Amino acid sequence: MPDWTARAETPADRPAVREVELAAFPTTEEADLVEKLRADPDAWIDGLSQVAVAEDGSVVGHALLTRCRIDDRPALALAPCAVRPEHQGTGAGSAAIRATLEAARALGENTVVVLGHAGYYPRFGFTPASRFGIRAPFEAPDEAMMALTLDPQRPAPSGTIRYPAAFGV
Repeated sequence: MPDWTARAETPADRPAVREVELAAFPTTEEADLVEKLRADPDAWIDGLSQVAVAEDGSVVGHALLTRCRIDDRPALALAPCAVRPEHQGTGAGSAAIRATLEAARALGENTVVVLGHAGYYPRFGFTPASRFGIRAPFEAPDEAMMALTLDPQRPAPSGTIRYPAAFGV
């Protein structure tokens, strides 16, 4: 397995991030979502868009945390996460996710939510959001709607997730 480097996205990385999203997903929806979130000053937090970089400097993975709310309390939403297909399963996505979670912890953030694969996200500490009293604003399988507290000494808020407008929910 390669030893991936992860770092904060720079403005110069934006085209490469879009290419990663386009390569990883069957539609432009996730790539367009990233651009809409970048344009939303209430959602975008500098330093919480992280890229996984190959030895040659090319961007092969991406993970993004943006501001959401649980009822009226601040939290973060992890989405999208993407890796170029030829690098999937090599740890590039994990490196980007870990880097963005560490960056969020360094900023004093606490609660992160993700709607994702129940077999993948627990490796980062995510558990069903229902254990925190957190609900999605739409129907979602309990095992797929997950949450994580970055500081176990601070409780997670309970309530309904309010995503940024770009998510369309």
